[in-house]
Amino acid sequence: MAMGELEIPEKNLYRDHQSGKDFDRPQYRKLVRRLKRDDVLYIKSIDRLGRNYREILEQWRVLTKEKGVDIVVLDMPLLDTRRGKDLMGTFLSDIVLQVLSFVAENERAAIHQRQAEGIAAAKARGVRFGRPPRPLPENFPAVHRAWRSKKLTLKQAAKACEMPVGTFYSKAVQWETTAALPPGLDL
Repeated sequence: MAMGELEIPEKNLYRDHQSGKDFDRPQYRKLVRRLKRDDVLYIKSIDRLGRNYREILEQWRVLTKEKGVDIVVLDMPLLDTRRGKDLMGTFLSDIVLQVLSFVAENERAAIHQRQAEGIAAAKARGVRFGRPPRPLPENFPAVHRAWRSKKLTLKQAAKACEMPVGTFYSKAVQWETTAALPPGLDL
């Protein structure tokens, strides 16, 4: 791991296990709260910071200008705010940051596009996603009749079928639209 080579204490490492599509990530928020002027923030690559062009630029500005933090992007030596604090250095790092932020967001969009295409292709092949439906309990037709004839409340009917109220109701509506189907059908 790249951070291991820097000998950063474990307590100063922050890892989020969710997408970098935005900056509303618990560990990132915690990190930003703890950063103070003249701290150095090491990031493996710019796409580990985020994957939204405008938000990356905004967070970079907040961290470097408002909080006074230096940022070092390990896989891109040009993105090291400790060096080149003159006009030319700032200009070069700003250009590199913009290009890499664009690439990060573009890659996120490409991943999303490929994922959508893969899902559509799988559905076209008949692949079903999600948990397979559970068969209706054997008592469902009788409980359904009792519920519709107001002998049972919705809550009692759901309990008799050992399912949540919302599930019972949606299964009942499906049952009614497909009443010709035999009991026990997976709905």
